[in-house]
Amino acid sequence: MMLPVVILAGGLATRLRPLTTHIPKALIEINYEPFIAHQLRLLKAQGISEVVLCLGYLGEMVQDYLGDGSNFGIKLQYSFDGEILLGTAGSIKKALAYLPDNFFVMYGDSYLPCDFDSIQAHFLASRKQALMTVFQNEGQWDKSNVEFVDGEIIKYDKVDITPAMKYIDYGLGVFSQAAFDWVPEGSIFDLAALYQQLLAQDQLASFEVQERFYEIGSHSGIQEFSEYLLP
Repeated sequence: MMLPVVILAGGLATRLRPLTTHIPKALIEINYEPFIAHQLRLLKAQGISEVVLCLGYLGEMVQDYLGDGSNFGIKLQYSFDGEILLGTAGSIKKALAYLPDNFFVMYGDSYLPCDFDSIQAHFLASRKQALMTVFQNEGQWDKSNVEFVDGEIIKYDKVDITPAMKYIDYGLGVFSQAAFDWVPEGSIFDLAALYQQLLAQDQLASFEVQERFYEIGSHSGIQEFSEYLLP
């Protein structure tokens, strides 16, 4: 049975203004359909049956559009940050009540055509608190931020980029609830900082993905993803 997926879709999407002035990023139309619809169909095809959406900015619009998820064959639940956006890890911490011991996490602007089943199996076999998927990006689609050698993450940092970083955080993680013991209750906390903490404690497994990622976090990314979907 496939683990549920948390989708982090609560950000302000300031890079896409004015496109996101009145709608959240998840509802940006890609080839005449909101991005979240493409995302959920991909997850359904991967055997995912449950999704928890972490929402913030204009999140009610996403809930109004998706409802209970029955149109996509997926059970949907919603967790709202509230008045203060809690950051990516803070949002997940707040959503833990909706989740079992283990779960996937992905971003609300990512389309990841990879094998979720193999990633899940690798995580469960690792017996670690979390897993990061990595992709040999070579600086091509975004700044590479992972030093990855012989199947191991040596360093992960989005700010302190080094020439040895040929890989990138692909955007799909798997976590146990225990991983979020590092996140203070109700605090603003970033997922990148949690990954770094887990790496330092030897609690971060890794999985190299071969398929490139797509994203709608930028105007060029929207154009690229739109072309990818064309028959």
